[in-house]
Amino acid sequence: MQLIIGNHNYSSWSLRAWLLLRQFELEFETVRIAPFTPGSAELIRGYNPAGKVPVLLDNTLTVWDSLAICEYISEQYLHGQGWPAAKDLRAHARSSCAEMHTGFMALRHALPMNCRRTVENFTISAEVQQDIDRIIQLWSEALRLSGSEQFLYGEFSITDAFYAPVAFRLTGYGVRLPAQLQAYCERVLALPACQEWLKLAQQENEVIEEEEV
Repeated sequence: MQLIIGNHNYSSWSLRAWLLLRQFELEFETVRIAPFTPGSAELIRGYNPAGKVPVLLDNTLTVWDSLAICEYISEQYLHGQGWPAAKDLRAHARSSCAEMHTGFMALRHALPMNCRRTVENFTISAEVQQDIDRIIQLWSEALRLSGSEQFLYGEFSITDAFYAPVAFRLTGYGVRLPAQLQAYCERVLALPACQEWLKLAQQENEVIEEEEV
């Protein structure tokens, strides 16, 4: 398999699919195309006419969009283990992912993922705080329903991969969470795969000014 991604520092969508593959120790090759660099748009469209990453190539099959890629990986390579086994937890996990996939626009725009960022005391607007409050509610519900002290639904799942960029955001912008959720954030970022991603982000030299809030 090949996974086409953007850069490590800013591309939250790329991180989701990459992290799922890496966490489950699947073999794949990473093809990195730094966005907003000369020729990058044409290169990406060569893999995906929509002009977006990530894109998964598996033999003759092309899968694009981070959620579609994660669903495909779970179905084809993980025997469904990308999702919780219990029906009620699986439904909640899928709903949480879908909400992340389509929502939290204030958070996305005001706090773009920037893995290299370490500045604290960032001023949070009321709109962004609403998104953070909703994430706190979602994570708290997941941990309560699953009874987990590790990941949101027990074992690492697609949902944890989807919210890993949020963990990078909240940490980088100095957002403090309730103790249980702060510990969850720290566990996700301490994963060897997340530490590998962070190291790769720190080695990159391109800067996207719009993302440097």
